[in-house]
Amino acid sequence: MNYQKIIDKYYKENDALRNVLLVHSHSVALKALAIVDAHPELHLDRRFVEEAAMIHDIGIFRCNAPGIHCHGTEPYICHGPIGAEILRAEGFPEHARVCERHTGSGITLATILERNLPLPHMDLLPETLEEKVVCYADKFFSKTKLHIEKTYEQAEHSLEKFGADSVERFRALADLFGR
Repeated sequence: MNYQKIIDKYYKENDALRNVLLVHSHSVALKALAIVDAHPELHLDRRFVEEAAMIHDIGIFRCNAPGIHCHGTEPYICHGPIGAEILRAEGFPEHARVCERHTGSGITLATILERNLPLPHMDLLPETLEEKVVCYADKFFSKTKLHIEKTYEQAEHSLEKFGADSVERFRALADLFGR
């Protein structure tokens, strides 16, 4: 996959948003690759993890989040499924799964229904180890404070808005990949 070509295709006109996407995704990719390198026993696909980390937020341009230069019409929580739709259309279904499953520490169907979230009615939980690595690494970087890595405690705290089950899934990822 040439992720740069896909980014170029969808981020032609908004240099500020493109910068946010690239800086954030690069930080996530570096952390994800450090996890891959620290765990050879997991036999993770390093190339796939890098590609998926660099493209996991491709759908943000269609969302309304002015604080990060997104001036679309969709709710920000929809950026994962939007990115998945884009990547499936581009012929990258495995990368698409990372997009749709990285928000929070994944979102269950029960949570989607309970909170009436504007998301597909399905579990959006990372399943493969590669999906889990990108999801975990993503929690350490925001798009508003680029270049600053959150501590484990800050990352965990940021998930509280998704519910106790999200925090527990994050802790399970930390047990698997390390803090």
